[in-house]
Amino acid sequence: MINGLFKSFIHGGFECSTHRLLTGRRLDLLRSTRHDQLAVSDYRLLQQHGIRTARDGIRWHVIEVTQGRYDFSSATQMFEAARDTGMHVIWDFWHYGWPDDLDIFSAAFISRFTRFAREAAARLSDYAETPFICPINEISFFSWAGGEAGVFNPFAKHRGDDMKRQLVRASIEAIHAMRAVNPTIRIIHIDPIINVVPASSTPADVRRAEEYRQSQFQACDMLLGRALPELGGGEELIDIIGVNYYIHNQFVWEGSMIVPSDPRYRHVATMLQEMYERYRRPLFVAETGIEDAARPAWLRYMCREVMTALESGVPVEGICLYPIVNHPGWDDDRHCHNGMFDYADVNGNRPVYQPLAAEVARQLANFNAIRSGAARVADLGDLDTTALDWAAHAMQERTDESRT
Repeated sequence: MINGLFKSFIHGGFECSTHRLLTGRRLDLLRSTRHDQLAVSDYRLLQQHGIRTARDGIRWHVIEVTQGRYDFSSATQMFEAARDTGMHVIWDFWHYGWPDDLDIFSAAFISRFTRFAREAAARLSDYAETPFICPINEISFFSWAGGEAGVFNPFAKHRGDDMKRQLVRASIEAIHAMRAVNPTIRIIHIDPIINVVPASSTPADVRRAEEYRQSQFQACDMLLGRALPELGGGEELIDIIGVNYYIHNQFVWEGSMIVPSDPRYRHVATMLQEMYERYRRPLFVAETGIEDAARPAWLRYMCREVMTALESGVPVEGICLYPIVNHPGWDDDRHCHNGMFDYADVNGNRPVYQPLAAEVARQLANFNAIRSGAARVADLGDLDTTALDWAAHAMQERTDESRT
Protein backbone atom coordinates (compact mmCIF):
# COMPACT_ATOMS: atom_id res chain seq x y z
CA MET A 1 0.00 0.00 0.00
CA ILE A 2 2.03 2.92 -1.34
CA ASN A 3 0.65 6.41 -1.90
CA GLY A 4 3.58 7.59 -4.01
CA LEU A 5 4.52 10.46 -1.71
CA PHE A 6 8.17 10.30 -2.68
CA LYS A 7 10.05 9.97 -5.96
CA SER A 8 11.99 6.87 -4.94
CA PHE A 9 11.67 4.07 -2.40
CA ILE A 10 15.22 4.58 -1.13
CA HIS A 11 16.17 8.09 -0.01
CA GLY A 12 19.53 9.67 0.76
CA GLY A 13 19.90 11.69 3.94
CA PHE A 14 22.52 14.42 4.33
CA GLU A 15 23.71 14.82 7.91
CA CYS A 16 22.96 18.44 8.89
CA SER A 17 23.44 18.63 12.66
CA THR A 18 24.43 22.07 14.00
CA HIS A 19 24.50 21.75 17.80
CA ARG A 20 27.27 22.96 20.06
CA LEU A 21 29.47 20.47 21.88
CA LEU A 22 30.43 20.64 25.54
CA THR A 23 33.73 22.15 24.40
CA GLY A 24 31.80 25.07 22.90
CA ARG A 25 32.59 24.07 19.31
CA ARG A 26 29.60 24.18 16.99
CA LEU A 27 29.10 21.34 14.56
CA ASP A 28 28.09 22.13 11.00
CA LEU A 29 27.97 18.86 9.10
CA LEU A 30 26.72 20.44 5.88
CA ARG A 31 29.88 22.49 5.81
CA SER A 32 32.31 19.81 7.00
CA THR A 33 31.06 17.36 4.35
CA ARG A 34 31.04 20.19 1.76
CA HIS A 35 27.47 19.36 0.86
CA ASP A 36 26.58 23.04 1.21
CA GLN A 37 28.95 23.70 -1.72
CA LEU A 38 28.28 20.50 -3.68
CA ALA A 39 24.51 20.13 -3.41
CA VAL A 40 23.96 20.05 -7.17
CA SER A 41 26.59 17.38 -7.85
CA ASP A 42 25.56 15.46 -4.71
CA TYR A 43 21.93 15.32 -5.81
CA ARG A 44 22.94 14.21 -9.29
CA LEU A 45 25.18 11.53 -7.80
CA LEU A 46 22.23 10.13 -5.85
CA GLN A 47 20.08 10.16 -8.96
CA GLN A 48 22.68 8.14 -10.85
CA HIS A 49 21.98 5.38 -8.32
CA GLY A 50 18.19 5.58 -8.55
CA ILE A 51 17.78 7.76 -5.45
CA ARG A 52 15.50 10.70 -6.27
CA THR A 53 14.37 11.71 -2.78
CA ALA A 54 16.65 13.22 -0.11
CA ARG A 55 16.57 14.52 3.45
CA ASP A 56 18.42 17.78 3.91
CA GLY A 57 18.44 20.79 6.17
CA ILE A 58 18.87 24.53 6.50
CA ARG A 59 20.84 26.22 9.28
CA TRP A 60 19.06 28.69 11.53
CA HIS A 61 22.27 29.88 13.21
CA VAL A 62 23.75 30.78 9.80
CA ILE A 63 20.60 32.49 8.53
CA GLU A 64 19.82 34.60 11.64
CA VAL A 65 23.19 35.77 12.88
CA THR A 66 21.60 38.99 14.14
CA GLN A 67 18.21 38.81 15.82
CA GLY A 68 15.40 39.48 13.37
CA ARG A 69 17.69 39.85 10.34
CA TYR A 70 17.75 36.94 7.90
CA ASP A 71 20.29 36.03 5.27
CA PHE A 72 18.83 33.10 3.35
CA SER A 73 21.62 32.90 0.77
CA SER A 74 22.91 29.58 2.18
CA ALA A 75 19.42 28.06 2.08
CA THR A 76 18.59 29.52 -1.33
CA GLN A 77 21.59 27.72 -2.79
CA MET A 78 20.18 24.43 -1.52
CA PHE A 79 16.62 25.19 -2.67
CA GLU A 80 17.90 26.06 -6.15
CA ALA A 81 19.96 22.87 -6.29
CA ALA A 82 16.91 20.76 -5.50
CA ARG A 83 14.78 22.58 -8.06
CA ASP A 84 17.39 22.51 -10.81
CA THR A 85 18.14 18.79 -10.40
CA GLY A 86 14.54 17.71 -9.82
CA MET A 87 15.44 16.22 -6.45
CA HIS A 88 12.53 15.80 -4.07
CA VAL A 89 13.78 17.00 -0.68
CA ILE A 90 12.38 16.68 2.84
CA TRP A 91 13.71 19.76 4.63
CA ASP A 92 14.66 19.95 8.30
CA PHE A 93 14.23 23.48 9.61
CA TRP A 94 15.85 22.61 12.97
CA HIS A 95 18.43 19.87 13.39
CA TYR A 96 19.64 20.48 16.95
CA GLY A 97 21.07 24.01 16.43
CA TRP A 98 19.84 27.54 17.19
CA PRO A 99 21.32 31.07 17.46
CA ASP A 100 23.72 31.55 20.34
CA ASP A 101 21.82 34.41 21.97
CA LEU A 102 18.72 32.27 22.59
CA ASP A 103 17.80 30.30 25.70
CA ILE A 104 16.02 27.23 24.35
CA PHE A 105 13.74 27.11 27.41
CA SER A 106 12.56 30.71 26.94
CA ALA A 107 9.39 32.07 25.36
CA ALA A 108 11.65 33.94 22.93
CA PHE A 109 12.82 30.64 21.50
CA ILE A 110 9.27 29.78 20.45
CA SER A 111 8.49 33.19 18.94
CA ARG A 112 11.79 33.47 17.09
CA PHE A 113 11.68 29.93 15.73
CA THR A 114 8.14 30.58 14.53
CA ARG A 115 9.22 33.72 12.67
CA PHE A 116 12.24 31.95 11.21
CA ALA A 117 10.13 28.98 10.05
CA ARG A 118 7.56 31.28 8.46
CA GLU A 119 10.25 33.17 6.53
CA ALA A 120 11.99 29.96 5.50
CA ALA A 121 8.73 28.40 4.32
CA ALA A 122 7.93 31.50 2.26
CA ARG A 123 11.29 31.31 0.48
CA LEU A 124 11.14 27.55 -0.01
CA SER A 125 7.68 27.93 -1.56
CA ASP A 126 9.29 29.91 -4.38
CA TYR A 127 11.22 26.78 -5.35
CA ALA A 128 8.90 23.90 -4.42
CA GLU A 129 5.16 23.95 -5.07
CA THR A 130 4.40 21.57 -2.20
CA PRO A 131 7.24 21.70 0.33
CA PHE A 132 7.85 18.73 2.63
CA ILE A 133 9.06 20.07 5.98
CA CYS A 134 10.10 18.58 9.31
CA PRO A 135 9.93 21.64 11.60
CA ILE A 136 11.95 20.18 14.50
CA ASN A 137 13.87 16.96 14.07
CA GLU A 138 13.68 14.27 16.78
CA ILE A 139 11.84 16.07 19.55
CA SER A 140 11.89 12.97 21.77
CA PHE A 141 15.56 12.16 21.27
CA PHE A 142 16.71 15.75 21.72
CA SER A 143 14.58 16.15 24.84
CA TRP A 144 16.46 13.22 26.34
CA ALA A 145 19.91 14.25 25.03
CA GLY A 146 19.68 18.00 25.73
CA GLY A 147 17.18 18.12 28.56
CA GLU A 148 17.45 14.90 30.54
CA ALA A 149 20.90 13.32 30.12
CA GLY A 150 22.87 16.51 29.55
CA VAL A 151 24.89 15.21 26.61
CA PHE A 152 23.68 17.79 24.05
CA ASN A 153 23.51 21.57 24.27
CA PRO A 154 22.16 23.09 26.56
CA PHE A 155 23.42 20.13 28.67
CA ALA A 156 20.46 20.27 31.03
CA LYS A 157 19.61 17.37 33.33
CA HIS A 158 16.25 16.19 34.62
CA ARG A 159 14.39 18.70 32.42
CA GLY A 160 13.45 16.33 29.62
CA ASP A 161 9.73 16.89 30.02
CA ASP A 162 10.21 20.67 29.99
CA MET A 163 12.28 20.39 26.82
CA LYS A 164 9.73 18.18 25.11
CA ARG A 165 6.86 20.56 25.84
CA GLN A 166 8.96 23.52 24.69
CA LEU A 167 9.84 21.92 21.35
CA VAL A 168 6.26 20.79 20.82
CA ARG A 169 5.01 24.34 21.44
CA ALA A 170 7.57 25.70 19.00
CA SER A 171 6.55 23.12 16.38
CA ILE A 172 2.85 23.87 16.75
CA GLU A 173 3.31 27.63 16.41
CA ALA A 174 5.66 27.18 13.47
CA ILE A 175 3.30 24.82 11.64
CA HIS A 176 0.44 27.30 11.87
CA ALA A 177 2.71 30.12 10.67
CA MET A 178 4.06 28.09 7.75
CA ARG A 179 0.64 26.96 6.61
CA ALA A 180 -0.55 30.56 6.68
CA VAL A 181 2.16 31.22 4.08
CA ASN A 182 1.53 28.06 2.03
CA PRO A 183 -1.43 25.79 2.91
CA THR A 184 -0.06 22.96 0.73
CA ILE A 185 2.99 22.34 2.93
CA ARG A 186 3.24 18.71 4.07
CA ILE A 187 4.34 18.48 7.69
CA ILE A 188 6.46 15.53 8.78
CA HIS A 189 7.11 14.52 12.36
CA ILE A 190 10.32 12.49 12.81
CA ASP A 191 11.41 10.63 15.93
CA PRO A 192 13.14 7.34 16.74
CA ILE A 193 11.24 4.12 17.30
CA ILE A 194 12.58 2.04 20.17
CA ASN A 195 12.07 -1.22 21.98
CA VAL A 196 12.90 -1.46 25.67
CA VAL A 197 12.95 -4.79 27.49
CA PRO A 198 13.06 -5.26 31.28
CA ALA A 199 16.26 -6.25 33.03
CA SER A 200 14.32 -8.87 35.00
CA SER A 201 10.81 -10.26 35.34
CA THR A 202 10.05 -8.27 38.49
CA PRO A 203 6.92 -6.11 38.18
CA ALA A 204 8.92 -2.93 38.84
CA ASP A 205 11.41 -3.64 36.03
CA VAL A 206 8.64 -4.62 33.62
CA ARG A 207 6.70 -1.44 34.42
CA ARG A 208 9.72 0.88 34.07
CA ALA A 209 10.79 -0.65 30.76
CA GLU A 210 7.30 -0.31 29.30
CA GLU A 211 6.91 3.25 30.58
CA TYR A 212 10.15 4.19 28.85
CA ARG A 213 9.09 2.42 25.65
CA GLN A 214 5.79 4.28 25.67
CA SER A 215 7.63 7.61 26.00
CA GLN A 216 8.54 7.37 22.31
CA PHE A 217 4.94 8.35 21.50
CA GLN A 218 4.64 11.40 23.77
CA ALA A 219 5.83 14.11 21.37
CA CYS A 220 3.61 12.92 18.55
CA ASP A 221 0.64 12.61 20.91
CA MET A 222 1.21 16.19 22.08
CA LEU A 223 1.45 17.52 18.53
CA LEU A 224 -1.82 15.78 17.64
CA GLY A 225 -3.57 17.09 20.76
CA ARG A 226 -4.01 13.62 22.24
CA ALA A 227 -1.86 14.53 25.23
CA LEU A 228 -1.59 17.93 26.96
CA PRO A 229 -4.18 19.55 24.65
CA GLU A 230 -3.46 22.89 26.34
CA LEU A 231 -0.31 23.04 24.18
CA GLY A 232 -2.55 23.60 21.15
CA GLY A 233 -1.99 20.38 19.24
CA GLY A 234 -4.48 18.96 16.75
CA GLU A 235 -4.88 16.01 14.41
CA GLU A 236 -4.39 18.23 11.37
CA LEU A 237 -0.83 19.18 12.32
CA ILE A 238 0.95 16.04 11.05
CA ASP A 239 0.65 14.64 7.53
CA ILE A 240 3.43 12.05 7.49
CA ILE A 241 5.40 10.28 10.22
CA GLY A 242 9.09 9.46 9.86
CA VAL A 243 10.72 6.92 12.15
CA ASN A 244 14.47 6.72 12.76
CA TYR A 245 15.89 3.29 13.45
CA TYR A 246 19.45 2.18 14.19
CA ILE A 247 20.91 -0.99 15.62
CA HIS A 248 21.09 0.54 19.12
CA ASN A 249 17.35 1.36 19.22
CA GLN A 250 16.55 -1.82 21.12
CA PHE A 251 18.01 -2.20 24.59
CA VAL A 252 17.56 -3.47 28.10
CA TRP A 253 16.10 -0.94 30.53
CA GLU A 254 19.12 0.83 32.04
CA GLY A 255 21.36 -1.69 30.27
CA SER A 256 23.07 -2.54 27.00
CA MET A 257 21.62 -2.86 23.51
CA ILE A 258 20.24 -6.19 22.37
CA VAL A 259 21.35 -7.69 19.07
CA PRO A 260 19.12 -8.83 16.17
CA SER A 261 19.55 -12.56 16.94
CA ASP A 262 18.38 -12.06 20.54
CA PRO A 263 14.89 -13.59 21.03
CA ARG A 264 13.84 -10.37 22.80
CA TYR A 265 14.62 -8.36 19.67
CA ARG A 266 11.43 -7.02 18.12
CA HIS A 267 10.84 -7.07 14.37
CA VAL A 268 11.00 -3.58 12.88
CA ALA A 269 7.99 -4.54 10.75
CA THR A 270 5.99 -5.03 13.95
CA MET A 271 7.15 -1.66 15.29
CA LEU A 272 6.07 0.01 12.04
CA GLN A 273 2.68 -1.66 12.28
CA GLU A 274 2.27 -0.38 15.84
CA MET A 275 3.03 3.17 14.68
CA TYR A 276 0.53 2.97 11.85
CA GLU A 277 -2.24 1.50 13.98
CA ARG A 278 -1.71 4.24 16.54
CA TYR A 279 -1.56 7.24 14.17
CA ARG A 280 -3.02 6.16 10.81
CA ARG A 281 -0.56 8.30 8.85
CA PRO A 282 1.73 7.31 5.97
CA LEU A 283 5.13 6.30 7.33
CA PHE A 284 8.69 6.20 6.15
CA VAL A 285 11.97 5.18 7.73
CA ALA A 286 13.55 8.63 7.95
CA GLU A 287 16.98 7.50 9.14
CA THR A 288 18.77 4.19 9.17
CA GLY A 289 22.33 3.09 8.65
CA ILE A 290 25.38 1.51 10.20
CA GLU A 291 29.16 1.80 9.96
CA ASP A 292 31.80 -0.12 8.04
CA ALA A 293 31.40 -3.48 6.30
CA ALA A 294 27.93 -4.19 7.74
CA ARG A 295 26.35 -1.41 5.65
CA PRO A 296 24.96 -3.65 2.85
CA ALA A 297 23.69 -6.28 5.31
CA TRP A 298 21.96 -3.61 7.39
CA LEU A 299 20.19 -2.16 4.35
CA ARG A 300 19.14 -5.67 3.30
CA TYR A 301 17.73 -6.29 6.77
CA MET A 302 15.87 -2.99 6.97
CA CYS A 303 14.41 -3.30 3.48
CA ARG A 304 13.18 -6.79 4.35
CA GLU A 305 11.44 -5.44 7.44
CA VAL A 306 9.87 -2.55 5.52
CA MET A 307 8.67 -4.84 2.74
CA THR A 308 7.20 -7.22 5.31
CA ALA A 309 5.28 -4.30 6.81
CA LEU A 310 4.06 -3.35 3.34
CA GLU A 311 2.75 -6.85 2.75
CA SER A 312 0.80 -6.49 6.01
CA GLY A 313 -0.90 -3.35 4.71
CA VAL A 314 1.24 -0.75 6.48
CA PRO A 315 1.76 2.26 4.15
CA VAL A 316 5.54 2.62 4.41
CA GLU A 317 6.53 5.08 1.71
CA GLY A 318 10.30 4.68 1.74
CA ILE A 319 13.53 4.16 3.60
CA CYS A 320 16.27 6.78 4.00
CA LEU A 321 19.94 5.83 4.18
CA TYR A 322 21.33 8.19 6.80
CA PRO A 323 23.83 9.52 6.29
CA ILE A 324 24.34 9.07 2.58
CA VAL A 325 27.77 10.75 2.81
CA ASN A 326 30.52 9.80 5.28
CA HIS A 327 31.21 12.52 7.83
CA PRO A 328 33.54 13.45 10.69
CA GLY A 329 32.52 12.07 14.08
CA TRP A 330 30.66 14.54 16.26
CA ASP A 331 32.98 14.32 19.26
CA ASP A 332 36.33 13.27 17.80
CA ASP A 333 36.29 14.13 14.07
CA ARG A 334 37.07 10.51 13.22
CA HIS A 335 36.26 9.50 9.64
CA CYS A 336 32.90 7.70 10.00
CA HIS A 337 32.41 5.19 7.20
CA ASN A 338 28.64 5.08 7.39
CA GLY A 339 27.52 6.45 4.02
CA MET A 340 27.39 5.35 0.39
CA PHE A 341 29.70 8.19 -0.68
CA ASP A 342 32.93 9.45 0.85
CA TYR A 343 34.60 12.82 1.31
CA ALA A 344 34.87 14.78 -1.92
CA ASP A 345 38.22 15.29 -3.64
CA VAL A 346 39.49 18.70 -4.75
CA ASN A 347 37.27 18.49 -7.84
CA GLY A 348 34.14 17.71 -5.83
CA ASN A 349 34.02 14.03 -6.80
CA ARG A 350 32.95 11.56 -4.14
CA PRO A 351 34.19 7.93 -4.15
CA VAL A 352 31.37 5.37 -4.06
CA TYR A 353 31.28 2.49 -1.58
CA GLN A 354 30.43 -0.11 -4.18
CA PRO A 355 29.09 -2.90 -1.91
CA LEU A 356 26.40 -0.54 -0.58
CA ALA A 357 25.68 0.87 -4.05
CA ALA A 358 25.14 -2.68 -5.33
CA GLU A 359 22.79 -3.41 -2.43
CA VAL A 360 20.82 -0.22 -3.15
CA ALA A 361 20.34 -1.35 -6.76
CA ARG A 362 19.30 -4.82 -5.60
CA GLN A 363 16.78 -3.49 -3.09
CA LEU A 364 15.26 -1.04 -5.57
CA ALA A 365 14.71 -4.00 -7.92
CA ASN A 366 13.23 -6.07 -5.06
CA PHE A 367 10.88 -3.25 -4.12
CA ASN A 368 9.68 -2.82 -7.70
CA ALA A 369 9.07 -6.56 -7.99
CA ILE A 370 7.09 -6.69 -4.75
CA ARG A 371 5.19 -3.51 -5.55
CA SER A 372 4.15 -4.91 -8.95
CA GLY A 373 3.12 -8.23 -7.45
CA ALA A 374 5.83 -10.15 -9.30
CA ALA A 375 7.45 -11.27 -6.03
CA ARG A 376 6.86 -11.58 -2.31
CA VAL A 377 9.18 -11.11 0.65
CA ALA A 378 9.32 -14.89 1.05
CA ASP A 379 10.93 -15.10 -2.40
CA LEU A 380 13.95 -13.07 -1.28
CA GLY A 381 15.59 -15.92 0.64
CA ASP A 382 16.82 -16.24 4.20
CA LEU A 383 18.50 -13.39 6.02
CA ASP A 384 21.69 -13.95 8.04
CA THR A 385 22.00 -11.52 10.96
CA THR A 386 25.53 -12.60 11.94
CA ALA A 387 27.12 -9.46 10.50
CA LEU A 388 24.57 -7.31 12.31
CA ASP A 389 25.28 -8.99 15.65
CA TRP A 390 28.97 -8.38 15.12
CA ALA A 391 28.34 -4.72 14.26
CA ALA A 392 26.18 -4.29 17.36
CA HIS A 393 28.90 -5.69 19.60
CA ALA A 394 31.50 -3.42 17.95
CA MET A 395 29.27 -0.40 18.50
CA GLN A 396 28.72 -1.32 22.14
CA GLU A 397 32.47 -1.66 22.67
CA ARG A 398 33.07 1.73 21.06
CA THR A 399 30.40 3.27 23.29
CA ASP A 400 31.87 1.70 26.41
CA GLU A 401 35.35 2.95 25.50
CA SER A 402 34.09 6.51 25.01
CA ARG A 403 32.62 6.48 28.53
CA THR A 404 35.87 5.43 30.23
